[in-house]
Amino acid sequence: MSIIKHKEQRVAMFIDTQNLYHTARNLYKRKVNFGAILKDAVAGRKLVRALAYVIKTEQEDEKSFFDALTKLGIETKVKDLQIFSGGAKKADWDVGMAVDAITMSPKLDAVILVTGDGDFVPLVEYLQIHSGTQVEVVTFGKSASMKLKESADDFLDLSENSRKYLIGAPAAFTQQRK
Repeated sequence: MSIIKHKEQRVAMFIDTQNLYHTARNLYKRKVNFGAILKDAVAGRKLVRALAYVIKTEQEDEKSFFDALTKLGIETKVKDLQIFSGGAKKADWDVGMAVDAITMSPKLDAVILVTGDGDFVPLVEYLQIHSGTQVEVVTFGKSASMKLKESADDFLDLSENSRKYLIGAPAAFTQQRK
């Protein structure tokens, strides 16, 4: 994929925080470096907004994580974890993320979706067809939906330089990845 990115483009980033968190934890046993992702995905363009969709679970380090995102210039949209009577849990922001991307797209040249979830393919196609917005996907390619990668105008595979996009990778891990 070859797209043009120039400094006058207006971009917004929509981060599926749960998707990225679980992917990094399951693949690498690490946390995500959202600052590095933001910088590389925006690529010197005009960032209009960066939104992280998060689930409030009452974990101890949760507030510090939300604060860290805010310090990076990333707004957090918070939703409580749903716990059903049978004990099942649900933490889903897909519809909220899609609605925000569609709502903001007329004021943007590019939408950056930070997720590997194939459920976002219809959103990518809608934005491309109805608003003419360039849609870029950023995630760890090892676990991303192939259809999502193919539908995007550009794809940044965080797996290609996972050390850069993860926090606290031990020396043995970084040596192994070189």
